[in-house]
Amino acid sequence: MNGSMKKLLVPLLATAALAMATGMAQAQQKKTIALVTNVAADFWTIAGRGLEKAQKEHPDYNIELIVTNEGTAAGQRRELDDLLVRGVAGISISVDDAPHATEQLNKVAAKTVLITTDSDAPQSNRLAYIGTDNVAAGRQAGEEIKKALPNGGKIALFVGTMDADNARERVQGIKDAIAGTKVELVDVFTDQVDFAKAKANMENVLVKYPDIALLSGLWSYETPLIYDAVKAAGKAGKVKIVGFDEDQRTLRGISDGTIESTVVQQPYEFGYLSATNIIKTLNGDKSWIPPGGKLIVPTQVISKSNVADFTANLKGLLKK
Repeated sequence: MNGSMKKLLVPLLATAALAMATGMAQAQQKKTIALVTNVAADFWTIAGRGLEKAQKEHPDYNIELIVTNEGTAAGQRRELDDLLVRGVAGISISVDDAPHATEQLNKVAAKTVLITTDSDAPQSNRLAYIGTDNVAAGRQAGEEIKKALPNGGKIALFVGTMDADNARERVQGIKDAIAGTKVELVDVFTDQVDFAKAKANMENVLVKYPDIALLSGLWSYETPLIYDAVKAAGKAGKVKIVGFDEDQRTLRGISDGTIESTVVQQPYEFGYLSATNIIKTLNGDKSWIPPGGKLIVPTQVISKSNVADFTANLKGLLKK
């Protein structure tokens, strides 16, 4: 290599190194926003599509979906601790155990922008809640239960944990709706997001209460398990089912008449609004927060009459 080439190579190498360092610095400067789920389900896959839309609109941010497969408060605490260590700028979370999560959530809120979605923790220092009015959604489900049982009958409810605000509020809404009717709630059965336990709960109810008239799953994975349990017991059509959320088996059950209806939320909006409103807050704009701190996203009842259109739209959302 002659002297003139050496002289040319040195500045070229310096320029390349500077460009690489600049690119790394820009990547490091990107603020990260994360949505932490309470369970792994199609529901959160749909929310992830909302995050993807926000990511396209805000390429200067890094937007992530953190799926909590464990489905416990301890699992969520570990995820939050990890996100704080990483120095994320904003977190949206579906709180699994609000009564016992306040201290941890306040720790997060002191260091980053914190909002809740899907399941709230109003006693914490979270900035706002984005999601369903779960008492109203429970009332919607209650109205569907009354419609399915015009002459009354025994019902059982199933949910992951009553420690979650959305579970307690949905149960309350159902109780409000069936009050003064001949619909009798025998019990609320919890499973701690253990699918095997949830299935066993349902099978046991079908045996213990041979006159049970209706089963209702309050979280997304439970209605499909009820669908399977009722069919396996040979009671499809005899034991009615009313559910929550839009799992594929739930929609299939509505199509084939095994499930009466399901109350669906808008998880796509949960994801999109979580990310975009955290970004607004980081930019100094809190005007999006309504009085009372709750941004309510409406729910919808899916039944035989509209399940085909809803399923088609959902497939479009779930496509990559």
